Amino acid sequence: RIQRDHMRRLAVAEHEAERALYKAMTYDQSLPLEQRLQIQRLFETAMPRDAAANRVKNRCVLTGRSRSVHGFARVSRIMLRQLAHAGLLPGVSKATW
Repeated sequence: RIQRDHMRRLAVAEHEAERALYKAMTYDQSLPLEQRLQIQRLFETAMPRDAAANRVKNRCVLTGRSRSVHGFARVSRIMLRQLAHAGLLPGVSKATW
């Protein structure tokens, strides 16, 4: 799972400029409708599906868990707690009040 997510992230980064170009031409009102539809069909067939940013799922880099992943460290809440207790996360301490 982790490797598949990593490959999707690489595909998104690789095709980002090309996707933006296709999207801009598809939404460009100065182009005729027939040409925009032709560009859209080409976009759907030429682009790999994994190049879409919404197919990337945030996963824990240590366990592969997909739920409750904290963005700043890309680790799940369980691993975040374990790492913080072990003192492996700089600047993270147990809350006291």
